[in-house]
Amino acid sequence: MAQGFDASAYGRAIADVYDDIYDTTMADTSTESAVDRLHELAGGGPVLEFGVGTGRLALPLAARGLTVAGVEGSAEMVEVLRAKPGGDRIPVTVGDFAGTRVEGEFALVVLAINTIFALPSQDAQVACFRNAAAHLRPGGRFVVEAWVPDLAAFRNGTALRLLSLREDRVFAEAARLSPADQMMYTTKVNLTSGGLRLLPANHRYAWPAELDLMARLAGMEREHRWADWRGAPFTDDSRAHVSVYRC
Repeated sequence: MAQGFDASAYGRAIADVYDDIYDTTMADTSTESAVDRLHELAGGGPVLEFGVGTGRLALPLAARGLTVAGVEGSAEMVEVLRAKPGGDRIPVTVGDFAGTRVEGEFALVVLAINTIFALPSQDAQVACFRNAAAHLRPGGRFVVEAWVPDLAAFRNGTALRLLSLREDRVFAEAARLSPADQMMYTTKVNLTSGGLRLLPANHRYAWPAELDLMARLAGMEREHRWADWRGAPFTDDSRAHVSVYRC
Protein backbone atom coordinates (compact mmCIF):
# COMPACT_ATOMS: atom_id res chain seq x y z
CA MET A 1 0.00 0.00 0.00
CA ALA A 2 1.25 3.48 -0.80
CA GLN A 3 2.76 5.34 2.12
CA GLY A 4 0.30 7.71 3.77
CA PHE A 5 -2.79 6.23 2.11
CA ASP A 6 -5.90 6.67 4.27
CA ALA A 7 -8.67 4.29 3.21
CA SER A 8 -11.19 6.20 5.31
CA ALA A 9 -10.53 9.70 3.91
CA TYR A 10 -12.96 9.70 0.97
CA GLY A 11 -15.91 8.37 2.93
CA ARG A 12 -15.22 10.63 5.87
CA ALA A 13 -15.41 13.68 3.58
CA ILE A 14 -18.53 12.73 1.65
CA ALA A 15 -20.65 10.32 3.74
CA ASP A 16 -23.29 12.88 4.74
CA VAL A 17 -23.99 13.93 1.14
CA TYR A 18 -23.02 10.81 -0.83
CA ASP A 19 -26.53 9.56 -1.56
CA ASP A 20 -27.75 12.99 -2.62
CA ILE A 21 -24.79 13.52 -4.94
CA TYR A 22 -25.15 10.08 -6.50
CA ASP A 23 -28.84 10.68 -7.16
CA THR A 24 -27.98 14.04 -8.75
CA THR A 25 -25.23 12.90 -11.10
CA MET A 26 -26.00 9.29 -12.05
CA ALA A 27 -28.67 7.82 -14.30
CA ASP A 28 -31.84 6.87 -12.45
CA THR A 29 -31.78 3.34 -13.84
CA SER A 30 -28.13 2.49 -13.08
CA THR A 31 -28.74 1.07 -9.61
CA GLU A 32 -31.71 -1.04 -10.68
CA SER A 33 -29.77 -2.43 -13.65
CA ALA A 34 -26.75 -3.15 -11.48
CA VAL A 35 -28.83 -5.00 -8.89
CA ASP A 36 -30.55 -7.05 -11.61
CA ARG A 37 -27.21 -8.05 -13.11
CA LEU A 38 -25.50 -8.80 -9.79
CA HIS A 39 -28.46 -10.87 -8.61
CA GLU A 40 -28.18 -12.92 -11.78
CA LEU A 41 -24.39 -13.37 -11.49
CA ALA A 42 -24.60 -14.40 -7.83
CA GLY A 43 -26.82 -17.36 -8.72
CA GLY A 44 -28.38 -17.33 -5.27
CA GLY A 45 -25.01 -17.45 -3.50
CA PRO A 46 -23.57 -15.06 -0.91
CA VAL A 47 -22.21 -11.68 -2.01
CA LEU A 48 -19.35 -9.57 -0.64
CA GLU A 49 -19.14 -5.94 -1.68
CA PHE A 50 -15.82 -4.11 -1.43
CA GLY A 51 -16.54 -0.44 -0.74
CA VAL A 52 -20.10 -1.18 0.36
CA GLY A 53 -20.58 2.49 1.26
CA THR A 54 -24.11 3.51 2.21
CA GLY A 55 -25.65 0.32 0.85
CA ARG A 56 -26.81 1.46 -2.59
CA LEU A 57 -26.31 -2.07 -3.97
CA ALA A 58 -26.11 -4.17 -0.80
CA LEU A 59 -29.53 -3.25 0.56
CA PRO A 60 -31.58 -4.13 -2.56
CA LEU A 61 -29.54 -7.31 -3.05
CA ALA A 62 -30.33 -8.35 0.51
CA ALA A 63 -33.98 -7.45 -0.06
CA ARG A 64 -34.01 -9.99 -2.90
CA GLY A 65 -33.00 -12.71 -0.47
CA LEU A 66 -29.23 -12.83 -0.96
CA THR A 67 -26.78 -13.02 1.93
CA VAL A 68 -24.68 -9.85 1.65
CA ALA A 69 -21.61 -8.67 3.56
CA GLY A 70 -19.37 -5.67 3.02
CA VAL A 71 -15.93 -4.15 3.50
CA GLU A 72 -15.79 -0.37 3.83
CA GLY A 73 -12.92 2.00 4.55
CA SER A 74 -15.03 4.67 6.24
CA ALA A 75 -16.89 4.25 9.52
CA GLU A 76 -18.92 7.34 8.56
CA MET A 77 -20.27 5.62 5.46
CA VAL A 78 -21.20 2.58 7.55
CA GLU A 79 -23.11 4.82 9.97
CA VAL A 80 -25.26 6.06 7.08
CA LEU A 81 -25.86 2.46 5.99
CA ARG A 82 -26.81 1.43 9.53
CA ALA A 83 -29.43 4.19 9.71
CA LYS A 84 -31.32 2.82 6.70
CA PRO A 85 -34.04 0.15 6.94
CA GLY A 86 -32.29 -3.22 6.89
CA GLY A 87 -28.84 -1.67 7.19
CA ASP A 88 -28.24 -3.18 10.60
CA ARG A 89 -28.59 -6.68 9.14
CA ILE A 90 -25.65 -6.38 6.72
CA PRO A 91 -22.34 -7.26 8.40
CA VAL A 92 -19.65 -4.75 7.46
CA THR A 93 -15.95 -4.90 8.28
CA VAL A 94 -14.25 -1.49 8.38
CA GLY A 95 -10.90 -1.68 6.64
CA ASP A 96 -8.93 -1.38 3.41
CA PHE A 97 -10.47 -3.72 0.85
CA ALA A 98 -7.08 -4.34 -0.75
CA GLY A 99 -6.18 -6.57 2.20
CA THR A 100 -9.02 -6.85 4.71
CA ARG A 101 -10.36 -10.40 5.07
CA VAL A 102 -13.80 -11.42 6.26
CA GLU A 103 -15.14 -14.81 7.22
CA GLY A 104 -16.90 -16.92 4.66
CA GLU A 105 -16.69 -18.01 1.04
CA PHE A 106 -18.63 -16.06 -1.55
CA ALA A 107 -20.20 -16.65 -4.95
CA LEU A 108 -19.68 -13.01 -5.92
CA VAL A 109 -17.37 -10.17 -4.92
CA VAL A 110 -18.38 -6.72 -6.18
CA LEU A 111 -16.32 -3.55 -6.62
CA ALA A 112 -18.58 -0.97 -8.24
CA ILE A 113 -18.62 2.65 -9.41
CA ASN A 114 -14.89 3.13 -10.09
CA THR A 115 -13.85 2.23 -6.55
CA ILE A 116 -10.90 0.18 -7.80
CA PHE A 117 -9.28 3.51 -8.74
CA ALA A 118 -9.47 4.72 -5.13
CA LEU A 119 -6.54 2.43 -4.39
CA PRO A 120 -3.37 4.51 -4.74
CA SER A 121 -1.02 2.25 -6.72
CA GLN A 122 -0.82 -0.67 -9.11
CA ASP A 123 0.47 -2.84 -6.27
CA ALA A 124 -2.59 -2.01 -4.16
CA GLN A 125 -4.93 -2.78 -7.06
CA VAL A 126 -3.22 -6.11 -7.71
CA ALA A 127 -3.58 -6.89 -4.00
CA CYS A 128 -7.29 -6.09 -4.25
CA PHE A 129 -7.77 -8.60 -7.06
CA ARG A 130 -5.94 -11.22 -5.00
CA ASN A 131 -8.05 -10.39 -1.98
CA ALA A 132 -11.21 -10.81 -4.04
CA ALA A 133 -10.01 -14.19 -5.34
CA ALA A 134 -9.23 -15.31 -1.79
CA HIS A 135 -12.86 -14.69 -0.80
CA LEU A 136 -14.39 -16.57 -3.75
CA ARG A 137 -15.50 -20.15 -3.80
CA PRO A 138 -14.45 -22.23 -6.84
CA GLY A 139 -16.21 -20.82 -9.89
CA GLY A 140 -17.00 -17.58 -8.07
CA ARG A 141 -16.99 -14.21 -9.80
CA PHE A 142 -15.39 -10.82 -9.20
CA VAL A 143 -17.25 -7.90 -10.81
CA VAL A 144 -15.52 -4.55 -11.40
CA GLU A 145 -17.30 -1.44 -12.67
CA ALA A 146 -15.01 1.39 -13.83
CA TRP A 147 -14.65 4.19 -16.31
CA VAL A 148 -12.29 3.98 -19.27
CA PRO A 149 -9.51 6.60 -19.02
CA ASP A 150 -9.99 9.41 -21.55
CA LEU A 151 -6.80 11.45 -21.60
CA ALA A 152 -8.05 13.44 -24.60
CA ALA A 153 -10.52 15.15 -22.27
CA PHE A 154 -7.59 16.97 -20.63
CA ARG A 155 -5.87 20.07 -21.97
CA ASN A 156 -2.42 20.83 -20.62
CA GLY A 157 -3.04 18.18 -17.99
CA THR A 158 -6.19 19.74 -16.55
CA ALA A 159 -9.94 19.50 -17.08
CA LEU A 160 -13.08 21.12 -15.75
CA ARG A 161 -16.46 19.54 -16.40
CA LEU A 162 -20.01 20.28 -15.39
CA LEU A 163 -21.67 17.24 -13.81
CA SER A 164 -25.06 18.66 -12.99
CA LEU A 165 -26.86 21.97 -13.37
CA ARG A 166 -30.12 22.86 -11.66
CA GLU A 167 -31.67 26.08 -10.48
CA ASP A 168 -30.68 25.26 -6.91
CA ARG A 169 -27.33 23.52 -7.51
CA VAL A 170 -24.20 23.57 -9.63
CA PHE A 171 -22.08 20.44 -9.37
CA ALA A 172 -18.73 20.38 -11.19
CA GLU A 173 -15.37 18.61 -11.13
CA ALA A 174 -11.87 20.03 -11.52
CA ALA A 175 -9.15 17.50 -12.36
CA ARG A 176 -5.40 17.41 -12.82
CA LEU A 177 -3.66 14.56 -14.60
CA SER A 178 -0.29 12.94 -13.83
CA PRO A 179 0.21 10.42 -16.67
CA ALA A 180 3.60 9.21 -15.43
CA ASP A 181 1.94 7.81 -12.31
CA GLN A 182 -1.48 7.19 -13.87
CA MET A 183 -2.96 9.48 -11.24
CA MET A 184 -5.90 11.83 -11.52
CA TYR A 185 -6.33 14.38 -8.73
CA THR A 186 -9.88 15.70 -8.53
CA THR A 187 -12.01 18.02 -6.47
CA LYS A 188 -15.75 18.09 -6.93
CA VAL A 189 -17.42 21.44 -6.30
CA ASN A 190 -20.94 21.32 -4.87
CA LEU A 191 -22.46 24.81 -4.96
CA THR A 192 -25.93 25.39 -3.54
CA SER A 193 -27.83 28.26 -1.95
CA GLY A 194 -26.59 26.90 1.36
CA GLY A 195 -22.93 27.36 0.45
CA LEU A 196 -19.93 25.76 -1.19
CA ARG A 197 -18.66 22.23 -0.49
CA LEU A 198 -15.37 20.85 -1.83
CA LEU A 199 -15.05 17.07 -2.16
CA PRO A 200 -11.50 15.94 -3.02
CA ALA A 201 -10.64 12.47 -4.33
CA ASN A 202 -7.63 10.92 -6.04
CA HIS A 203 -7.74 8.12 -8.61
CA ARG A 204 -5.03 5.75 -9.76
CA TYR A 205 -6.61 4.95 -13.12
CA ALA A 206 -6.03 1.83 -15.21
CA TRP A 207 -7.14 0.67 -18.64
CA PRO A 208 -9.35 -2.41 -18.99
CA ALA A 209 -6.47 -4.52 -20.32
CA GLU A 210 -4.41 -3.68 -17.23
CA LEU A 211 -7.26 -4.84 -15.01
CA ASP A 212 -7.45 -8.07 -17.02
CA LEU A 213 -3.78 -8.71 -16.26
CA MET A 214 -4.37 -8.05 -12.56
CA ALA A 215 -7.11 -10.67 -12.64
CA ARG A 216 -4.79 -13.20 -14.27
CA LEU A 217 -2.16 -12.55 -11.61
CA ALA A 218 -4.83 -13.38 -9.05
CA GLY A 219 -5.77 -16.64 -10.80
CA MET A 220 -8.91 -15.38 -12.52
CA GLU A 221 -9.94 -15.06 -16.16
CA ARG A 222 -12.30 -12.56 -17.75
CA GLU A 223 -15.72 -14.02 -18.43
CA HIS A 224 -17.61 -10.91 -19.63
CA ARG A 225 -17.06 -7.26 -20.41
CA TRP A 226 -20.01 -4.95 -21.07
CA ALA A 227 -20.33 -1.22 -21.58
CA ASP A 228 -22.96 -1.00 -18.83
CA TRP A 229 -24.96 -3.08 -16.37
CA ARG A 230 -27.60 -3.85 -19.01
CA GLY A 231 -25.01 -5.77 -21.04
CA ALA A 232 -24.50 -3.38 -23.95
CA PRO A 233 -21.50 -4.42 -26.10
CA PHE A 234 -18.16 -2.92 -25.11
CA THR A 235 -16.74 -1.00 -28.08
CA ASP A 236 -14.08 1.55 -28.97
CA ASP A 237 -16.52 4.30 -28.00
CA SER A 238 -17.40 2.91 -24.57
CA ARG A 239 -16.56 5.29 -21.73
CA ALA A 240 -17.13 2.74 -18.96
CA HIS A 241 -17.14 -1.01 -18.49
CA VAL A 242 -18.51 -3.75 -16.29
CA SER A 243 -16.00 -6.61 -16.24
CA VAL A 244 -16.67 -10.05 -14.80
CA TYR A 245 -13.76 -12.28 -13.75
CA ARG A 246 -14.10 -15.91 -12.71
CA CYS A 247 -11.96 -18.20 -10.61
